[in-house]
Amino acid sequence: MSTILKVDKISYSYHSLQGETKALHNISFEVKQGEFIALVGPSGCGKSTLLSIIAGLNRPDTGQILFPNHPGEPAVRVGYMLQKDHLFEWRSIYRNVTLGLELNHQMTADKLSYINRLLSEYGLEAFRNKKPSELSGGMKQRAALIRTLALNPELLLLDEPFSALDYQTRLAVSTDICNLIRKAGKTMIIVTHDLSEAISIADRIIVLSHRPSTVKDMIRVELSKSEDSVLAARNAPEFKHYFNLLWEDMTDES
Repeated sequence: MSTILKVDKISYSYHSLQGETKALHNISFEVKQGEFIALVGPSGCGKSTLLSIIAGLNRPDTGQILFPNHPGEPAVRVGYMLQKDHLFEWRSIYRNVTLGLELNHQMTADKLSYINRLLSEYGLEAFRNKKPSELSGGMKQRAALIRTLALNPELLLLDEPFSALDYQTRLAVSTDICNLIRKAGKTMIIVTHDLSEAISIADRIIVLSHRPSTVKDMIRVELSKSEDSVLAARNAPEFKHYFNLLWEDMTDES
């Protein structure tokens, strides 16, 4: 697999009237095409900040973000899915998921056909003319994912996208969304505080330390599972081993 992203010696500080707070220090790692990466670490360690830097929303103090498949270009196509769905209540689901296309003047027949296919595959075709308040939390997250995929990003950044869902819905939606992202052949980096979730959906877990964050550990996850689901992953015989590794890393930090 080719390398789609290189995070090279990234450092970042917050600045305020009270002074400087160092958030990230010398962060480096690579992400392969099609790989699913989970970022875990203590609260406030800069996980979301790192996503914003990868997305180009923040500039690092030192270091650089490189996309080897696109040398000379400012950035690869990156899709950013936040904790909340941020769907607009005054727009229908269809007009919400096509918003990115509309803003980027890409409302072409091919792209609208792709949107219609995603609505059908994600079980939202019958709800295309509904308002967000008429959908369940899981359905709204699926709509937010379609909106993110509409511009055909190569790299998806997900910042705790399932945190607002109840436990049962979270298991079902995380399974559906991750399977759909794999089926689309996308690469994903997800921030999560849930160690079980990280083990269940990631190919590799990157553990960040307390602030100023460094890369404390990288754990490759290989599970024996009967099907591609979060529940099957949690029932895998290796699951407890990976959980204990992460727990030790996180306990050291606390």
